Amino acid sequence: MNVAVVGLSHKTAPVDVREKLSIPEAQVEQAIAHLLTYPHLEEVAILSTCNRLEIYVVISEAQPGVREIFQFLADHSKIPLTLLRQHLFVLLHHDAVMHLMRVASGLDSLVLGEGQILAQVKQAHKLGQQYKGISRVLNQLFKDAVSAGKRVRTETSIGAGAVSISSAAVEMAQIKVAAPLSLDREHTHSSGVVLPTLADCRIAILGAGKMSRLLVQHLLAKGATRISILNRSIGRAEELIAQFSHSIPGNGNSPLKVHPFTDMMTVISQSDIVFTSTAATQPLLNREKLSSVMNPCHRLMIFDISVPRNVDSDVNDLPTIHSYNVDDLKAVVAQNHETRRQMAMEGELLLEEAVLTFEAWWRSLETIPIISSLQEKVETIRTQELEKALSRLGSEFAEKHQDVIEQLTRGIVKKILHDPMVQLRAQQDIEARRRAMESLRILFNLETGSSGHRQFS
Repeated sequence: MNVAVVGLSHKTAPVDVREKLSIPEAQVEQAIAHLLTYPHLEEVAILSTCNRLEIYVVISEAQPGVREIFQFLADHSKIPLTLLRQHLFVLLHHDAVMHLMRVASGLDSLVLGEGQILAQVKQAHKLGQQYKGISRVLNQLFKDAVSAGKRVRTETSIGAGAVSISSAAVEMAQIKVAAPLSLDREHTHSSGVVLPTLADCRIAILGAGKMSRLLVQHLLAKGATRISILNRSIGRAEELIAQFSHSIPGNGNSPLKVHPFTDMMTVISQSDIVFTSTAATQPLLNREKLSSVMNPCHRLMIFDISVPRNVDSDVNDLPTIHSYNVDDLKAVVAQNHETRRQMAMEGELLLEEAVLTFEAWWRSLETIPIISSLQEKVETIRTQELEKALSRLGSEFAEKHQDVIEQLTRGIVKKILHDPMVQLRAQQDIEARRRAMESLRILFNLETGSSGHRQFS
């Protein structure tokens, strides 16, 4: 058996492909159950974010196992496999382990060093356990990856100044507002006055989840306060605003407002900037909806950081509206990328250590069948000899002292086996360990099945 990852990301696929592959949290249980029906997939975990969909598996055979995942993704996305294949990547063994380590550390993110991905890896681990997709191997791998991600952030400065997708969107909005003449379409109030800062803008945010919370956090940090939150659950939107009440001057009269989704088009028509971050699987905004409510002279910028997208691409056909999605954030991200490259190199060295630790653990699993077989044989001998001894001692003595004799024999066996088992597990040289296993098998005349033999290369 071996570890593999199959998926796609912002590096391999555009947003219109990624959104078709996205697996919302509500569908993860069904997806894991489906994947486990394939004959070559032993364990499954799914990491689905706005920038990636990755399926981590333990497979009994690499090629047929990968083909099974390809077929699942084609069926799920309704994209023909011949078209989908060009966007997918496959990593096996060491490369798959290192990839998850890099993902958890933020070194594979669109925004190098961003912190949100670590929480998403933790959630993928949690859901994999909850829905019975994760067993021994992926459980250890995800635990090691989360630990590695924390260590990289603690021991390097990769997180200092690193931005999330949400803050990249806010930074891009600030750039567009502050330098309107560099845009194809000048962004102004309907009165014709140029908006110099985000503080002058009326801002609407669709959604009240984690991404929206980050949007509010970064907007407030840049001086924006005229913010309206629209969400299907008013209570959740109010909870979001309550988290920032201490950050806004003049408590009791907060400029942050909450609106139901039924007011969406009215609020948008009165806004200068709209951020969308909802779990909707179909576009919430399109050309028809916006053209029906927008003043023809009113300029509007929309930043859609959702995958699947919340904004249909046809809105850019409207002359006074400019829409951006997650792929458009790459330019903002690139400005900060170079300053983090050295820190990323330091992180890579730490990850190499984490990968070696996992691989040593993985290889130690190879010893389980021989150790189990040895323990079973020795235990059988112990119980047989104990029964003989107790029968010779007579029933009265045996009943009185059986527990003591039982503990004595168990202790002797445990101490005899302890050093050989520890040394066998700790042996780093693969060939030396296998020679030792073979010697044990011959010397003790052990029978072990081949199912326990694992390789990791």
